[in-house]
Amino acid sequence: MSVRLRTALLLVIAITFTAAASAYATTALIAEDQPVVRTVLAEDADPPGAPGRTLGLSRVTVAPGAELALHRHPGTQIANIARGTLTYWVVRGAVTVHRGDRALRTIRAGQRGQVKTGEWIVENPGTIHHAANRGDVQIEILIATLFKDGAPPSIPVRP
Repeated sequence: MSVRLRTALLLVIAITFTAAASAYATTALIAEDQPVVRTVLAEDADPPGAPGRTLGLSRVTVAPGAELALHRHPGTQIANIARGTLTYWVVRGAVTVHRGDRALRTIRAGQRGQVKTGEWIVENPGTIHHAANRGDVQIEILIATLFKDGAPPSIPVRP
């Protein structure tokens, strides 16, 4: 192989490697820059016993300082805090904070409370709420949902 051909081949390999590394770095940067990320882990449309509904499992991460705007859900949702402490405000309705099979406290309309690692809540369709990560570690929430088929995971509510 000639020196010129070898040089051209090495140049093409270097450019390809640089482009691939740049694309990976850009993708990683974009994912890290999003303050709240919901990742669908599993879904089952029309499961037995719930026709017209989708049973879902998701992971939500909330970066330190990030806020979730005022919203409600189109169906029932159970949220388990796997890591961190979520500061949670209820505007309408109420949620009871649980640990295991024990009810610990209830956050009612007009109140703010914290949902800590290992605790969980049930959010019903009429519950209007918002939340934030006031801590210095990323919050991880595991969420099980039962929503009408095709419904969005949350519905924004005007203050």
